[in-house]
Amino acid sequence: MICPACKHDMIVVEYHSIELDYCNNCRGVWFDSGELELLLKSQGLEEQKAFLDGILNSQEAASSEDKRNCPSCGRKMKKTAIGGQPEILIDACRNNHGLWFDGGEVTQLIRRLAGEGPREHDSKGHVIGFLEAVFGPSESK
Repeated sequence: MICPACKHDMIVVEYHSIELDYCNNCRGVWFDSGELELLLKSQGLEEQKAFLDGILNSQEAASSEDKRNCPSCGRKMKKTAIGGQPEILIDACRNNHGLWFDGGEVTQLIRRLAGEGPREHDSKGHVIGFLEAVFGPSESK
C-alpha cells in the first residue's frame, strides 16, 4: 500500500491479529474499516464504538491541511476533528474503507479514550505503550 501522506511504501504491522498499515517515513497509520474498533475492543475499550461510529457520520472539519486520497479507493477523504482541545484531525474515507492517522495521532486518540496516561500493568497501559513505541511521533520530525 502507498502512504496517502508522503507516497512512500507502507509496511504491515500485526498486533493481536490486527494488521495495520504503517508508514516508516512519516509514521502515519491506516486502519482498514473495523480495525480500530478491533484494537480498542482487544484492550477492553469497547464502549467507545459509538464514538468511533460517529467519526464517519460527522461534519467535515475546516482545515488548511491538504486532503488525502484513500489508499483503497483513491477518492479524497474528509477531514474529521475528534475530541476537545487540542482536536485530533484525522482523514476518513467517504466510502468507509478506513481511517488515516498522521504520526502520533493514534496514541493521542487512545490516551484520550482511555482517559488517562499509560499504566504499566494493565491492558490499556499496555496498548498505549505499544502504540507510543510503534506509532508515536518521530524524534526527527
